[in-house]
Amino acid sequence: MPKMKTRKCAAKRFKVTGSGRVRRSKAGGNHGLINKSRKRLRRLQKNDMVHDTMEKHIKKLLPYG
Repeated sequence: MPKMKTRKCAAKRFKVTGSGRVRRSKAGGNHGLINKSRKRLRRLQKNDMVHDTMEKHIKKLLPYG
């Protein structure tokens, strides 16, 4: 059986943790930063977890994650 291909769009956006959860970065930290507070920008730097309902869909896109 041939190897399954990873969806590259998903591989650039998501990482699977050691426990099997899916990690994502927060949106809104790329441009228009001068209008956002320092506190808000610090919070945007941190990673977030994908919701449980979407985890199964994303793991299908990352077969070797």
